[in-house]
Amino acid sequence: MITHRIDLTVNGKPVTADVEPRTQLVDLLREQLLLTGTHIGCEHGVCGACTVHIDGMPARSCITYAVNCQGASIRTIEDFEDDEIMQDLRSSFSREHALQCGYCTPGVLATARDIVLRLPEADTDRIRLELSGNLCRCTGYSGMVRAIDRTLRNRRQSPNAVRPERRALGPAGSGHPATLTKAPQVASPEISEPSVSERPAKRSFSIPDIKPNFQMRHSFTVDAPRDQVWALFEDVHQVSACLPGAELSNVLDGDQMAGHVRIALGPIKATFKGVAQKNSDPATFSGVIRGRGDDANGGSSTSGELRYELVEENAGLTRVNIFIAAAIQGPLANFSRSKLIDELVKRLTTTFANNVIARLNGPLASEPHKANLNAGSLIFAALWARIKSAIGLGPK
Repeated sequence: MITHRIDLTVNGKPVTADVEPRTQLVDLLREQLLLTGTHIGCEHGVCGACTVHIDGMPARSCITYAVNCQGASIRTIEDFEDDEIMQDLRSSFSREHALQCGYCTPGVLATARDIVLRLPEADTDRIRLELSGNLCRCTGYSGMVRAIDRTLRNRRQSPNAVRPERRALGPAGSGHPATLTKAPQVASPEISEPSVSERPAKRSFSIPDIKPNFQMRHSFTVDAPRDQVWALFEDVHQVSACLPGAELSNVLDGDQMAGHVRIALGPIKATFKGVAQKNSDPATFSGVIRGRGDDANGGSSTSGELRYELVEENAGLTRVNIFIAAAIQGPLANFSRSKLIDELVKRLTTTFANNVIARLNGPLASEPHKANLNAGSLIFAALWARIKSAIGLGPK
């Protein structure tokens, strides 16, 4: 796992953090700095719940990479407690009943403060336009517009009000280009990408190039010689039997296959039907499986690749190194929080490893691919493990 060390200012205090290249600013704020006033909504930069100020400009922290904030000054809702403008806005929001559940409120207030400073003469039509990037499911926006309009009118009548800081928007954080210092890689199972010959597909289907929003490395050890483990990995039927929720419907020419994966995630149930291409290199005991799938009912889709490498260990053991990269789109993309999905995939990999071990020791007592993959229960287990670790009940 590669990390970068960044230096920035958060709420007036210097912060140094080691972050992965994919870490979003909202994850750094909430998970590392525990500034949970910044809320996560759509994770696609649409709803505005995660809006913070970067170098004095409102910006979506869910689509801002933390590494791009090197040298920047970040202000979250926690830093505006004694801010004169925010005090006026809070009073107006209360008077005009401009909040209900409060989930969108931190982002709305961050946007509202910018409106007050940048557009002191704004009318209600302009306020509505400026608020169009913040979504609310409670108040219907009328109270918010009235509250901001009230604040603007009060400040126009006050000779001591803070004057506008600027007149133009963004781009946020662009004034701090810097070369990031690459931190040492953290201790984790290493895997070199296999030297696999990427043979073109022999059938009509195509698998697009992957632009992953999720990547991870993992490894597990099998108490069996490498040749025996390799024989299992070469048999796509046996491999699919070890993967919960997966089922093959057709194998073409030995390296192309079609099938589906069923999963259940709370109320979301999906069946991803798709195709995959497998290439392996017996000389290096490595291989790659690339595939894509779509859920016709739920609208989610995924494409990805799984690279594997078998390493011979002492005492007849075999270490299986795995590298996974995937692009998830649609409703299920909302569940791709970095830490949570890491733990989920690790648990899935553990289940897969146990099934591999069981199959090497004899036929499986049950076929796991016949049952749906209940990701919801796995996520709950992952969350519970994190809670126990946080309160000191986990393994020492």
